[in-house]
Amino acid sequence: MAIIGLIIIGAAAGFIATRLMGIEADLITTISVGVLGAVIGGLVLRFLLTVSGWMGGFVGALLGALALIWLWQTYGPKRR
Repeated sequence: MAIIGLIIIGAAAGFIATRLMGIEADLITTISVGVLGAVIGGLVLRFLLTVSGWMGGFVGALLGALALIWLWQTYGPKRR
């Protein structure tokens, strides 16, 4: 059940993060960014702030997704 929650929260966070960063991405990329952002952000927030619960996880997912998109845009493949 935790995996399904991670996917749902990651999808929501990925959707919001891609819109805030101005990226048009397909559904799989959006969910992937959100889930990876949830993992990164969740670990960092829980480690630094010991935030727990669904809301803390969502905030962590959103922050992690924003950081991942920023890294992708800054250091990822450049389009011509």
